[in-house]
Amino acid sequence: MAGKPGVRRQRSNETRARLLDASLRLFVEHGYDGTTIEAIAREAGVAVQTVYFKFGTKFTILKEVLDVRIAGDERPIPTMEREWFRDAVAAEDPREQLRHQVAGAREIYERVGAMLEVLRNAALNNEEITPLWERNKEQRFEVQAQLVKALAEKQPFPPGLSADRAADISYTLLGPEIYHLLVTERGWSSQEWADWVHDGLCRHLVGES
Repeated sequence: MAGKPGVRRQRSNETRARLLDASLRLFVEHGYDGTTIEAIAREAGVAVQTVYFKFGTKFTILKEVLDVRIAGDERPIPTMEREWFRDAVAAEDPREQLRHQVAGAREIYERVGAMLEVLRNAALNNEEITPLWERNKEQRFEVQAQLVKALAEKQPFPPGLSADRAADISYTLLGPEIYHLLVTERGWSSQEWADWVHDGLCRHLVGES
């Protein structure tokens, strides 16, 4: 009897993970508006009421998919406390810091790049989704601003480059929009994208060609 609560908890967690995986597949394939709770239930092999019990609304499912996939796990650890961010800040060589930044972004986009494109598209016409996309952009910019601050402590920026402009450059080059254009639309590998972005960041922020 003592083991039953643990078994039930494990099954509940497995069902939740299955629902998130099913939702991700459907969101990417059909978009946010084209995906229904009923379709998610069918894809995950559960009753519709199970979806409502676990999440309540499709919006909550979308938010959960993003939170889990961006982080890479369900641990409540902010981005700026993640290993790749700490490694970037701790790197002594500015170029090595930028390499960690690119690697961190690459890992995230390989997991959730398609989902971020779904979010961006949904935000264009869905007022409920717009704040979620805007918040995602704000969070990404704040991460890049903090990394630019760490970079400036290691080496001065090239002449004429302010910290604000450096953050804009980092935010843009490491944004999911460019990743989607080059990797998804133009067929670059994620490694080719990473090398190109790293070269660009070094050229603009460190002053190397």
